[in-house]
Amino acid sequence: MAHDHQHNHNHHDHTDLKNIKLAFFINVAFTLIEIVGGFLTNSIAILSDAVHDLGDSLSLGLAWYFQKMAKRGSDKSFSYGYKRFSLLGAVINSIVLIVGSIFVLSAAIPRIFHPQAAHAGGMFFLAIVGILANGAAVFRLNKGHSINEKVVSLHMLEDVLGWTAILIGSVVMYFFDVPIIDPIMSIAIAIFVLSNVYKNLRQTLHIILQGIPEEVDMTEIATRIQKLEGVEDVHDLHVWTVDGTYNVLTVHVVLSNALAMERLAELKSEIRETLHEEGIEHVTIEFETANEKCSFEKCCQ
Repeated sequence: MAHDHQHNHNHHDHTDLKNIKLAFFINVAFTLIEIVGGFLTNSIAILSDAVHDLGDSLSLGLAWYFQKMAKRGSDKSFSYGYKRFSLLGAVINSIVLIVGSIFVLSAAIPRIFHPQAAHAGGMFFLAIVGILANGAAVFRLNKGHSINEKVVSLHMLEDVLGWTAILIGSVVMYFFDVPIIDPIMSIAIAIFVLSNVYKNLRQTLHIILQGIPEEVDMTEIATRIQKLEGVEDVHDLHVWTVDGTYNVLTVHVVLSNALAMERLAELKSEIRETLHEEGIEHVTIEFETANEKCSFEKCCQ
């Protein structure tokens, strides 16, 4: 079972890296298309989105680099390996999204008071291509597991929503003289993106600060370990996650009676299997007897 899980985990890692790479190249290509298309259609919305995507391309490149670095194993510098480097990419991506959204707001708000006409037909064509390409990328990224990939997915989702706004705006502006619709939808999208950035950034910081993973129930874990034969009590239980998917646990297990080494090995295997079912990947166990004083002053309180 452990071998199968490791195989699946490695497969997920490879898929995540491939998806981020795909998102990077799509974003770079569409940045170039947007710059040319923005000038040809005289669309400030498209040009503003092109500038925003330049920042996206930079952050996606960093995400690709950090996600690739995260595959490296442990060494003398990082005993847990480089998994947490993917979080650094997620933080940078979030910052770029915040800056980009503020830029969009600064460009869109003045257009509410001073709207400008644009080539609706050209905007419509670019929007169709943008929705199809970026939508395909979002579909792939949504299947990912890393936080870094989720943040990258938000980049691409923002682009899909942006192109959808341009599509709707181009259709309305083609039939009616209401260019103010475009900046209004741009503002709505920027607010949506900022709210999602907040959620992802909060989750990332929770991991960096070694908070308990949301999917882990500490009480349930302690209860399941205590139910095992030969276990009297559990204390000094700590759980955190390295990168949002690789969970780590340390625990002191108090034994009912002194056990032989063979039985201790069996009990340790039972505990690891139990914790694996609870989503714990890395476990450190310390056994104690009932009358033994805990080596940590606060762990038994």
